[in-house]
Amino acid sequence: MPSEVVYNRIAMLRAERGLSRRELAEALGVHYQTVGYLERGEYSASLHLALRIAAYFEVAVEVVFSTEPFPRLGSRDTESA
Repeated sequence: MPSEVVYNRIAMLRAERGLSRRELAEALGVHYQTVGYLERGEYSASLHLALRIAAYFEVAVEVVFSTEPFPRLGSRDTESA
């Protein structure tokens, strides 16, 4: 059976904007620990929360979440993109 892991770039997007987990959590209306669980992959966001996170960062949901691991920054996969 395939893995149901959902990868995300929440930590990267949050760091790019200089936000703490608490600040992001307050903006989303969730507990700050929820942001940590999401970033570590210990918790999968509901569709509603995933859409709110994408909207908050003003990106498509696919920019934040994926069923495949994201290429590492600076890898050949990202250079051609």
